[in-house]
Amino acid sequence: MTRPAPREALSPGAPEVRVSCRGLSKRFRHFEERVTSLRELIGRRALGHRIPEGRPVFHLEDLSLEVASGEAITIVGGNGSGKSTALRLLAGVYEPTSGTVEIRGRLTAVIELGVGFHPELSGRENIRLYAAVMGMSPRELAGRYERIVEFSGVEPYIDQPLKYYSTGMQARLAFSVAIATEPDVLLVDEVLAVGDFEFRERCIDFFEGFLARGGSLVAVSHDLELVRRLCRRAVWLDRGRVRMDADVESVARAYVDAVGLDRRVLE
Repeated sequence: MTRPAPREALSPGAPEVRVSCRGLSKRFRHFEERVTSLRELIGRRALGHRIPEGRPVFHLEDLSLEVASGEAITIVGGNGSGKSTALRLLAGVYEPTSGTVEIRGRLTAVIELGVGFHPELSGRENIRLYAAVMGMSPRELAGRYERIVEFSGVEPYIDQPLKYYSTGMQARLAFSVAIATEPDVLLVDEVLAVGDFEFRERCIDFFEGFLARGGSLVAVSHDLELVRRLCRRAVWLDRGRVRMDADVESVARAYVDAVGLDRRVLE
């Protein structure tokens, strides 16, 4: 990753900046046709045929933002606008094409819940497996295990193979493990989309406590009600570029008008 650029000193008493990115961009290559095997590549070269190089396309271009301790922001936009790309760049999953990222404190990215779960293992065994994936030591897990199970609400099924869990149950278990890492910075991508009402409210209570303790939250969500409850600031991405960065209400109204939704969804 590009070395972070130096930042100006914070004014006395100002909250600590936990997330900082400047000029963050990610470019991928789109191929109309692909070489899918080494044999095809050698054959094309031997016959003098053109090797597809792909067309460079920016999925995210020139994103700059800062998130302070105790602050929650949401990234909104339509499908393909660059929201998930932005989270993956902040999380270090993708290397930026250009720009810098700086994270201060322990980072947990809840982007693809359950990656690392094994369907043949029990819920109990998958907790151990996923905790290791999330960087939690066995000693840390031992002190947090009961809290994970209680938060997830899957205790009656904890010794059943994961393949018998519903999608929502798997997501609840994965999210419960992720937040047990006790992060300073939390990146969340549509994590509540598969949760029931009770679990959703439990998660909102957690987020509110997390922010009150000085945590920093960057969320991607199409759920305007959730966004307005948790966040005061929103960044609207459109085709990979920032179209608006302002308070949540202003961005929500502009976004709803732009996509042609009825403003009653904001009531």
